[in-house]
Amino acid sequence: MNRKMIMAVVKSIFKIAVTLAVILLIYNLALKAHDFGYRIFAEEPMELGTGRTISVSIVEGRTVKEIGEILEEKGLIRDAKLFYFQEMFSEYKGELKPGVYELSTGMTPYEMMAIMSASEETEETE
Repeated sequence: MNRKMIMAVVKSIFKIAVTLAVILLIYNLALKAHDFGYRIFAEEPMELGTGRTISVSIVEGRTVKEIGEILEEKGLIRDAKLFYFQEMFSEYKGELKPGVYELSTGMTPYEMMAIMSASEETEETE
C-alpha cells in the first residue's frame, strides 16, 4: 500500500506542477499581449524632446510592412510589426504616400504617419 500512496502523491504533485506551469504560461502570454496592444495606441517616441532628424525615402509600391522595416532600420521606430498594426488601426490606414520625408526620433509613429499621409496638394484659402 505504501507504494500506491507514494505514486498517488507523486501523480498529484505532477498534476499541480503542470497546472502551475500552464497558468504561468498563460499569464506571461497575457502580459505580452497586453503590452503589444497598449503599444499599438500609446507607443512612445524613440527619444524624448526633438530627437534627431532623419531623411527617409519611401518609393511607390512599398507596403506598410516594408515602410515599417525602413523606419526600424533608420532607428525611428522600435518594431516594424507593431508599426503595421498601428497603421491598420489608425485613421491613416491606406493613406501613406511615397516621397522623401524628414522624420524625427522624437516623433511617435502616429506623427510620422500624419506626415507620410499628408496631401501633396496645398489647400487654397479664401
